[in-house]
Amino acid sequence: QVQLVESGGGLVQPGGSLRLSCTASGLTLSKYLVNWFRQSPGKERELVAGISSGGNSTSYADSVKGRFTISRDNAKNTVYLQMNNLKPEDTAVYYCTVLTVYWGQGTQVTVSS
Repeated sequence: QVQLVESGGGLVQPGGSLRLSCTASGLTLSKYLVNWFRQSPGKERELVAGISSGGNSTSYADSVKGRFTISRDNAKNTVYLQMNNLKPEDTAVYYCTVLTVYWGQGTQVTVSS
């Protein structure tokens, strides 16, 4: 059974940083493209970042480019999303997904003073 578990969310002040983790069981993450999405109340789910199976190709939404970094640790079967210089508009539930078939339960990120 495939399971994705996100962690690392929380409350942070504007300008702060968080690192989200997405750890998989029942599936080898290194074999797949992994994406991070986010969703705020009343808004559609938004693609934030993606990393290729080899880890040598990444992509970002314009709204987070230069502030967020996606990476993977194959030994830990984990994908990370390092988020720096956080803004209030980054507040959302963040989800990782494999092939948009498997999804985690999400982790809440709140950016507020």
